[in-house]
Amino acid sequence: MVSGPARVASAASNDAKKTQLQEQHGELKERIEALGRDLVKAEASKGYASDQLRETESAISNTNQRLHLLGGERSGVQAQLTELEAQGKKLDRQTGAQQNQLVRMLNRQFVGGDSDALTMLLAGRNPNQAARDRYFLTQLSRAKADLIQQLQATANEKKRLADTARERQAQLATIEKKQQEERAQLLERKKQRQSTLTQIADRIRSQRREIDTLKHDEQRLGKLIDGLARLVPKKKPAVKVDAETTAKTSPKPVGKTRGGKVIDHDPGKTGGIFAALRGKLRLPVKGSVTGRFGGARAEGGTSWKGLFIRAAEGAEVRAVAAGTIVFSDWLRGFGNLLIVDHGDDFLSIYGNNESLLAAVGAEIKSGEPVATVGNSGGNTDSGLYFELRHRGQPFDPLKWIGR
Repeated sequence: MVSGPARVASAASNDAKKTQLQEQHGELKERIEALGRDLVKAEASKGYASDQLRETESAISNTNQRLHLLGGERSGVQAQLTELEAQGKKLDRQTGAQQNQLVRMLNRQFVGGDSDALTMLLAGRNPNQAARDRYFLTQLSRAKADLIQQLQATANEKKRLADTARERQAQLATIEKKQQEERAQLLERKKQRQSTLTQIADRIRSQRREIDTLKHDEQRLGKLIDGLARLVPKKKPAVKVDAETTAKTSPKPVGKTRGGKVIDHDPGKTGGIFAALRGKLRLPVKGSVTGRFGGARAEGGTSWKGLFIRAAEGAEVRAVAAGTIVFSDWLRGFGNLLIVDHGDDFLSIYGNNESLLAAVGAEIKSGEPVATVGNSGGNTDSGLYFELRHRGQPFDPLKWIGR
């Protein structure tokens, strides 16, 4: 059995480790945010019309993220209220049963002719019988006392539940008020964005037709991913594989090349949990795929490095697999962008979102909502830009999507 001092020392050690992890996470988040700022500063941004949308689109994303968190908090409080109501009903039934039992006892004593111990003693009955009667009467009195104590305890518990329910109702009212305020702010931000978008729409369309702009966007994303690879600590392999197996099942990535560059990267038979999902992944959002990997972009001059999935604004974007959020911010050319690290050098990338629902460092599950569909970053169509990358190289997501 662990002694008191040992438990205290263990708890202190756990707290210290937790604090250290939080500090490390905070430092990592700051370094990732600095990386994003450096990418923006590296180019003269005044010439990019879409940059004028950055502030409002980021604000819309942040507001929706707060609304998402408030919605989760509201659901939790509502669940607590439902549980409190169920406990209250259970206590009502328990109180009724206890009261009925007490009434029956009192009836037997006062209506049925039962006497107390002193009356029995003064009546001059047989001593043995009197002793037995006194014993049973004492037991009866104790039972009554116990019932009364139980009723009192039940009444106290009901009062506690009622107080807690009032606190939760007040908490719920506060959450609902915050939600109303955030929605009002969201509507205002959307109006601001629409006004700005109307003013610069022609410039955005013109710039998006420029090959150099699209190439710069691709290079910017590549620089971001390279920077993340240097900043984010490598995860331990998702599964343990011995050296011989690794040599057999993890050859170097292959793909078609053009001019010495890989144009159709294939991760090969790599090991790990994510690699085992090949052919089993689901698209992150329901919609129609209008831009396919390797296909020519409508703007001309470049090809898609991922998929563009046209979908309704506000639709939930779900993570294709479990992982850790390593980027969640606005990036020129991709709007509100989210990147998930799945380990074993695999990343999934979600761009042009209206809102980002998860922050850097968050551990997410497969299928968990991480964003909502939009057309941020100057995109003309509402939809999701989706990439899969391995060791920094994009590869065709459709080859990994199941039927």
